[in-house]
Amino acid sequence: MSLPFDTAAIPAERLPELLGIMPKAELHMHIEGSLEPELIFALAQRNGVTIPYASVEELRKAYAFTNLQSFLDIYYAGASVLLTEQDFYDMAWAYLQRAAADNVRRAEMFFDPQTHTERGVSMATVIGGLHRACVDAKTALGVDAALILCFLRHLSEESAFETLEQALPFRDQFIGVGLDSSEVGHPPEKFARVFARCRELGLHLVAHAGEEGPPAYVWSALDVLKVERIDHGVQSTKDPALMKRLAADRIPLTVCPLSNLKLCVFPQLSQHNLGQLLDAGLIATVNSDDPAYFGGYMNENFLQTFAATGLDAKQAWQLAANSFEGSFADVAAKKQWRDELAHCFASFR
Repeated sequence: MSLPFDTAAIPAERLPELLGIMPKAELHMHIEGSLEPELIFALAQRNGVTIPYASVEELRKAYAFTNLQSFLDIYYAGASVLLTEQDFYDMAWAYLQRAAADNVRRAEMFFDPQTHTERGVSMATVIGGLHRACVDAKTALGVDAALILCFLRHLSEESAFETLEQALPFRDQFIGVGLDSSEVGHPPEKFARVFARCRELGLHLVAHAGEEGPPAYVWSALDVLKVERIDHGVQSTKDPALMKRLAADRIPLTVCPLSNLKLCVFPQLSQHNLGQLLDAGLIATVNSDDPAYFGGYMNENFLQTFAATGLDAKQAWQLAANSFEGSFADVAAKKQWRDELAHCFASFR
């Protein structure tokens, strides 16, 4: 996709402003990971749930993670306050308001039903609340929101099949399936059969691969699960053949810079390989992953990453354009957003 104008005319000191106002899509965020401590405490009080933290401040201090698993432990504890359809609506609505403020035009939100059904919360409750928020966001916020159901990879494929069957009565309320949770030790091929079934059902397919796991997991997600998009994928740079494959097949990567920093995938944000992925011609995108836990929603990910790595206005345009290309929205919507993006950059100059 060629740049329709010269970004050199945009001064570096105005780049933060541009990053904030440019339209963009978010393709990798876990809605349960948007639960801010304040909302966790409010829902706990509303539902009479006891949580092992005395205050909002104490809970926020616990957000010091050393790896993916240490994050997941507190993530699942936070999700325990979600019991009613209104809880799921309130959680999604809080995120969607933030997305709108960050000029997110399209949000494809992951949700983890097994986290809730294992606690006795029905699939109807989970999807009902989330979907209602998506519908309201379209009219009230101008955000086109959709849901992607994720299977927890530390659980069995049998559990994933059970989850899929529970979700099928609500097939019209989610657009695809993904694979998340503990990556190392749970390769994509563990879920080959359930992904084949989802493909037969016409669902979009994505999977977390190559965050902490090796490039081999990315290959497996592509060749065994036959996914359309790789979530994370930053370990792909260790395999030149894989990089060529991702570029040639136009496979989007949903990169999450602040998440990668918080979970120690990169020691410093300045060492992040986002620029390397773009230089190799990959459809890399910027996303917030679990923004309440990792220190930033969409614009904060852009601002901190650009400040740390020296990425420029041309790369900002490319990342935003990539996000629309990599989305599962229809062709007409993608064109409208690309036109908005072009107008934003042209008028900003």
